Amino acid sequence: MKPAVLLLSAFFLAACAAPREVRRAEPARASVANSPSAAPVWPANAPTLVAQSAIMIDARNGEVIFQKNADVHRPPASTQKLLTALLVSRRGGLDGPLTVMPEDTNVEPTKLGLRSGERYTRRSLLEAIMVKSCNDACAALARDHSGSEQAFVENMNRAAWSIGARSSHFVNSHGLPAPNFSTARDIARIAYIAYREPVLRRMMQKRAVYFRHNSGRITVLKATNKLLERSPAYNGMKTGYTDAAGRCLVSSGRLNGREIILVQLGSKTKYIFDDAERLMRWSGGYGGYAGSAYGGTTYATF
Repeated sequence: MKPAVLLLSAFFLAACAAPREVRRAEPARASVANSPSAAPVWPANAPTLVAQSAIMIDARNGEVIFQKNADVHRPPASTQKLLTALLVSRRGGLDGPLTVMPEDTNVEPTKLGLRSGERYTRRSLLEAIMVKSCNDACAALARDHSGSEQAFVENMNRAAWSIGARSSHFVNSHGLPAPNFSTARDIARIAYIAYREPVLRRMMQKRAVYFRHNSGRITVLKATNKLLERSPAYNGMKTGYTDAAGRCLVSSGRLNGREIILVQLGSKTKYIFDDAERLMRWSGGYGGYAGSAYGGTTYATF
């Protein structure tokens, strides 16, 4: 395991040991390389896509394969739930119970319809986040983790800073409309770590899950990530949408022996999954991907 992965693991374990403690973010020790090119889109021979900002990296070593306006601030919508899920999963105790509080239910759809006083395992709510992006499940887990939504958000920002996502600022746990902002590169940094979390990897590749309410009612939660329906090569990660953010997608896959993470921010429903599939196939050698364009550029050094 690389030193930075050990470092990041140590950070998250420390956060889990004292989940209600909120500290000011300290400078990260992981070094992050500069963009491979000053051009808005790189490399020039890559397929076009509609997203306003995007970046594709090798999921194993973080090298940049493609970028488009990757450092422009944009609302990330529910893709920021990857960071929420990381904090929750690294804390542990996923099979322990959580009691829903009234404030957890005061969010917009998509939601499970949780009711105050109900009890669920953290694992079942985390799965609802990763598969269906349920906002009330997200609010409940955030409040349970840190004592309040605001305390959790401070922990999110501290974690983002620690892993090098320093062009981001989050004001809620779920990405609903608010002054949240990030960049495609920062979301890729978060996704790079989430990709290494076995619990999250198992959840995010599911095409549907069954959620049992306290009443006994069963809700089928179908995955918002429609790439999962297209090929077993696609195996995660997270969708997002608000009017301001547009369609957002973090996708991962294994094509032609290459493991890939692609982030798209500010796309449109009609194009986002087709664009993801086309670009990821190009990177895996299906579209004449040339190693000379790759250039060995390092996305991040851990």
